Parts: sequence; C-alpha cells; structure tokens
Amino acid sequence: MQLMPFQLTICGIDELEGHCAGGVTHVLSILDPGWPEPESLSGFDIGRRLRLRFHDVIESQPGWIAPERWDIELLLAFSRDLAASKKAHLLIHCHAGVSRSTAAATLVMAQTCPERPADELLREVARLRPRAWPNLRMLELGDEILGRHGAIVEAARAHYRRALERDPWLAEAMIDGGRGREVAAAGLS
Repeated sequence: MQLMPFQLTICGIDELEGHCAGGVTHVLSILDPGWPEPESLSGFDIGRRLRLRFHDVIESQPGWIAPERWDIELLLAFSRDLAASKKAHLLIHCHAGVSRSTAAATLVMAQTCPERPADELLREVARLRPRAWPNLRMLELGDEILGRHGAIVEAARAHYRRALERDPWLAEAMIDGGRGREVAAAGLS
C-alpha cells in the first residue's frame, strides 16, 4: 500500500545528481543561509521550487538562524496541492538529507494524510530515509500549524528513542551539536 498519492524523495546535496532523471516535478530546498545553490539542480526540469534558508538548529542562538513559523507555513503551502496530481514527484533536500529534509517530509505527509497516525508517518519517513533524525523545532511548529495537538512531537520522541537504541553513539553527537533537547525527548536516560 502506498501511503502518499504522489512520489516523495528525500536526499542530501551530494545525492541530487542521482535524481535528475527521476521525473522530479517539485523541489523543496532547505539550505543554510549564504550557502551557494547546488550546481546539480541545474540538471532538473523542475515545475516548481521552494528555497528555504535556515540553519539546522532547534533553538534560537546568536549567529544561527532557526526555522520559524513562516518557514513551515511556506513549505506546507508549497506542498498543499501535490496530492491533486498523481504524477507529482516531490524531492526534498537539505545538506545531508537527515534532519531538516526529514522533518519537512514528515510535515508534508501529515498535511497530505491527516487521517494517518503521526507515528506511521515517521516510520514511513524512516523507511524512505533510514538515517532520519527530524528537526524537532520544525516538527513542533508544523504540529501546531496542522492542529495535530502534539501527536507529531510525541511520534518524534518514539522515533528518536528507536534511533538511539539502534545507534547509541548518536546521543553524544546530537548533544555536542546543540540538539540535546531531542535526545532528552527520547526519554532513555
């Protein structure tokens, strides 16, 4: 059974070139502020593209631009009509295809399939992108905008817990990267 009515691909910048011939119709690019446009995107025949620029952080801090509510509203508006086109193919990328892109994919799925439980959506994102570690701030904002009453955030906690049980070394890496709130959300300590 296919969860989404359109095709969805999640990747990092270094994988973009491999998707040029994949019939991508829409691209959601999430890059750091000031990062140059990926040259490999010039090989795509894209119908629509949205560029968002913020750092992969979950807390506001000096020198870093955190995702804000308007960023999430823009990505949801961009993807809102995709379900109407069975031929649509949305490619979502960030730098590594791990955090911002997987959070965006989770929110696109939550909007497209509002009847699906959030945990099912996060499991599908992990199936598509096994290294997924969705940005919690993006999920919190999207959960609120979509009126999911904390269900997406709760599903993220379970996802982080599964990821840390599989790869315990991630905890230290995430804490060192300023993402300790996500590790704490897993509730393993």
